Amino acid sequence: MALNNTYDARLQQETAVGAGVQLLLLALLGSAIGMGPAGWLTGLVFAFATWAVLSRALHRSRLSSFGPANRVTLGRATLVGGVTALVADSFESAPPVTPLVALTAVALLLDGVDGKVARRTGTSTALGARFDMEVDAFLILVLSVYVATQQGPWVLLIGAMRYAFVAAARVAPWLNAPLPPSFARKTVAALQGICLLLAGAQLLPHPVNLAIVALSLGSLVWSFGRDVLWLWLRRESRTAAEGAVAAGTVAAGAVGEPLLRELELAAR
Repeated sequence: MALNNTYDARLQQETAVGAGVQLLLLALLGSAIGMGPAGWLTGLVFAFATWAVLSRALHRSRLSSFGPANRVTLGRATLVGGVTALVADSFESAPPVTPLVALTAVALLLDGVDGKVARRTGTSTALGARFDMEVDAFLILVLSVYVATQQGPWVLLIGAMRYAFVAAARVAPWLNAPLPPSFARKTVAALQGICLLLAGAQLLPHPVNLAIVALSLGSLVWSFGRDVLWLWLRRESRTAAEGAVAAGTVAAGAVGEPLLRELELAAR
């Protein structure tokens, strides 16, 4: 028990350090661009929420070590917190394009690093994979909010699609079934951040940025649509398999209970 408490304390220290680095980044951004109340408040809420959710997840996971891969992901989360604060600040003043693009670019470049680090160090965990996925999804959501101010509200569909899928899975449990690995799915997911970053940088003419974002949304709709169709076509076979397993469990119990009673009587 004492050893588990020691591990838990160390993990909580890691998350506390991450929150401290997030506050330091906000302070640097605030002094550099004169960030307003909206940016500060949003950045602080992000830092607190990340610390609270990650601390609870680590406590429940019973990990013995935070791991190098999770440290990389936590660093990416810190950058995403900075991007979130800058996007919120852009609603009050002129958008700080240069720092926003710089933070986003580094976060996207580090996207594949944490996975490689986890595999090379043998520290892959379900928590680490989920942490990485949530950071990616939130970055896309924030970028879609930023680009929507330039291209229109329809861009929000890019950031909201993954969360809509998760919400739909609560109503339709067959959507929770595991999907086979797909290079196309990974490519489309990586494309979202790149396209939104290009459009948000405002380096290209408006029609070109519009086409880039439209391509991003179209590829995402295709990817989600393909996966939903795959899950839909296999939902009946999965349900039948689960029913067979349940029936086997019940049958085993029906046979096992009388046998157990006979053994108890013989023992007496």
